[in-house]
Amino acid sequence: MIQIWLYSIISVVIVSLISLIGILTLSIKIDKLKKILIFFVSFSAGSLLGGAFFHLLPETVAKIGFGSKLAFLLIAGIFIFFILEKYIHWRHCHEPTCEDHPHHLGKMNLVGDGLHNFIDGLIIAASYLISVPLGVATTIAIVVHEIPQEIGDFGVLIHSGLSKSKAILYNLISASLAILGVLIGLLLGSYIDSVVVYILPIAAAGFIYIATADLIPELHKETKMSRSFIQIVSFLLGAFIMYLLTLI
Repeated sequence: MIQIWLYSIISVVIVSLISLIGILTLSIKIDKLKKILIFFVSFSAGSLLGGAFFHLLPETVAKIGFGSKLAFLLIAGIFIFFILEKYIHWRHCHEPTCEDHPHHLGKMNLVGDGLHNFIDGLIIAASYLISVPLGVATTIAIVVHEIPQEIGDFGVLIHSGLSKSKAILYNLISASLAILGVLIGLLLGSYIDSVVVYILPIAAAGFIYIATADLIPELHKETKMSRSFIQIVSFLLGAFIMYLLTLI
């Protein structure tokens, strides 16, 4: 059990530190950054779908079978993530500046991102409670998604009027809520084993929702054949890496 706690905390600290990646983008021109990010988005979409279908769902099926209970939990998970995005303004903008971000949404972005990070922590804890390889695979899927998202979030905070230092601080505080999520997840999992069974399919639904509702639509905005081809390769690479992790 100590090993699970150790791996979970190390993983969630790594995920939280991704929030600082926005600092690295300050010296990069916006046009170049957008070109780079779109390939991260492709890789992220493939990794999230791979994480859901190669890792989270098989583990869930092994525990509760492939029946109406699983279907209900998946639909419930998609509905939960839809509500979060619809009403709490959980934003997944993957560009450093988005014209449709009003200035007053800076604080809302922090609230939504904080909730998102908390859920990431729960997902990481639940995955490690099943097995270390599943925890590692889930952490990688979350990390590759966090990179473009945190760059986008950092851009939103700057665009909303915050200074660079405050944007970094607030983003880091928001990211640290993932640590709280891990601690609560581990405590719940230690005493209520059935909790993990419910978290995994909801996490899988979240991965599928983010990939299909948020990321893939952004990829369709690219019309150049050469860049679209690289997007496809990046997408398949992300999914393939998740498959390779099943062989470990």
